[in-house]
Amino acid sequence: MRLLLLAACSHHAASSPGDAAGSDAASGARAVKVMIVDMSPIEGTPITTALGLTDKVMTNGLTLDCNSDDVCEVVTQMGYANAAASVTALAYSSAVDLSHAYIVIAGIAGIDPAQGTLGTAAWARYAVDIGYANELDAREMPSGWPYGYFAIGGTTPSDPPTGDYRGTFQLDERFLQAALRLTRDVQLTDSQTAATARMAYPSAPANQPPIVTQCDVVSSDTWFAGTALTQRARDWMKLATNGAGTYCTSAQEDNATLEVLTRAAAAGRVDFTRVALLRTASDFSAPYPNQTDSDALLGALAEGGLGPSTQNLAKTLAPLVQAIVTDWSDWQTGVPAS
Repeated sequence: MRLLLLAACSHHAASSPGDAAGSDAASGARAVKVMIVDMSPIEGTPITTALGLTDKVMTNGLTLDCNSDDVCEVVTQMGYANAAASVTALAYSSAVDLSHAYIVIAGIAGIDPAQGTLGTAAWARYAVDIGYANELDAREMPSGWPYGYFAIGGTTPSDPPTGDYRGTFQLDERFLQAALRLTRDVQLTDSQTAATARMAYPSAPANQPPIVTQCDVVSSDTWFAGTALTQRARDWMKLATNGAGTYCTSAQEDNATLEVLTRAAAAGRVDFTRVALLRTASDFSAPYPNQTDSDALLGALAEGGLGPSTQNLAKTLAPLVQAIVTDWSDWQTGVPAS
């Protein structure tokens, strides 16, 4: 589930760029060290402010905000189509050279109360497209089914997605672990409204203050909420990752962005081993006891998680970005050993 009004709201193998392929350095393109990909201004503005991104770069219909350390940010706008179009325009721009850039997708999301709370910052290992599915109206599904969704090519909700409909990306483990190591001790922002709202949940981690953690994201342009559909997301993540992933956050754009970056990597434009994915929790995807599913969705904006989630994107990104640009001689050739 994403915020109602302010949303962000098959494992792919990718090649690394070669010495010449895809690089525009010789043509005077700006060699970017860190590229942050946001989906809406509400996510981007705190990052722009925190990192001092005051230099505007116009390219292919996009406006990039950059600083003197060659850290840049782009806002794609929300949803699969916007994300795919914007990241394609970015990846093939002649104004920037992304061949050695570390690319961090950063946005807000819904969160499973079994894995986190309002304001939680979660680095993903897996991103799974939950929109690839057959659907039966729940009122017409076979007796005993937990929900009306099942894999294309399957016959029951327990069948895993396969082939082109697997829709699963795995982020680079070395970069993921470096991001966790550099950010795990960040003191995240909270709000009194969020602290009050989370106390309606009877157990941890939902009723605890936010922390930086690792768990995984599902993507869909259909926003969902509720007990049954949260369970579906948990089940789908396990099915799509052979049991390795843990559903945590729900968002829109990630699988579209990652598909473009995979193809750009194959073209030598980016290095997919330098891509990371961060989502911070603006709202819960499942209700607290005795709350209806509809109230959980329609009341998301009243939970107090929006402000902390946007601020926590910037706070969590900052130490990672600082490490990369400060020690660029170590990071330039790849993620350094711990």
